[in-house]
Amino acid sequence: MGKKVAVVTGSSSGIGRAASLALARAGYAAYATMRDESKGEGLLEEARREGLDVRVARLDVDSDDSVDSAVAAVLEGGGGRIDALVNSAGCCAIGAAEDVPISEYRAQLETNFLGAVRTIRRIAPAMRARGGGTIVNVSSVAGRIGFPCTSAHACSKFALEGLGECLRHEMGRFGVRVVTVEPGVTKTGFLGSARSFVPGGSPYAELAGRVAAGARMMVELGTEPGEVAAAIAGAVAADDPPPRLEVGKDAAMFLGARREKTDAEFERYVAGELPG
Repeated sequence: MGKKVAVVTGSSSGIGRAASLALARAGYAAYATMRDESKGEGLLEEARREGLDVRVARLDVDSDDSVDSAVAAVLEGGGGRIDALVNSAGCCAIGAAEDVPISEYRAQLETNFLGAVRTIRRIAPAMRARGGGTIVNVSSVAGRIGFPCTSAHACSKFALEGLGECLRHEMGRFGVRVVTVEPGVTKTGFLGSARSFVPGGSPYAELAGRVAAGARMMVELGTEPGEVAAAIAGAVAADDPPPRLEVGKDAAMFLGARREKTDAEFERYVAGELPG
């Protein structure tokens, strides 16, 4: 048997980068994929210092051709096997539904949802043929809870959650495990790079400002990407991982409250958590 192979998208930073390292430490040949390979230089240097098998490859989840060529190269280099796929590539937008343009809704769905669909469709046949493998979709608390001024992002993550549920029914019979990981706010640059849509004179400007301030505060207290990566690596190693994995104290707090409260009670709870 050859070495186990893992493919991680969105590996230039944050959770994807940490997951690539975690899987390499677990003995995988980790293909850390990203749109711009030059952003993987620091990752490769860290992997070399630790003696880890990390290989940086270009993969743009928004492009069918890019996904096809990248996966084909991995399958060729890995002897036809891919044992784990971690869909971590993602983007974020802040703004009220009235203010965010339709083009941004499309962009969020393209990367956060359809990007995962593309990689899964390309890799699933190899997993089925081997009778096993693990697909990990990195969702978010925002995939279970709609917060104000995050609708474009939340819609894409809600879609990803539904995809995971369907895949478990479809692929489980072929020995392929599917796990949805739901981190809270992590200490990465993800929120800092979020696109903002708050036009001058917007009636939602004050609310959007409060949401952004709350997010910045939560990043300071957020979960380390390594903790999320450890949960991902644990899910990949497990014989029977759970359908969903919540990661982080804020994830446990919000999702716990969501389970315990009625819809009306939970709306009031979320409103009370906003600063100001």
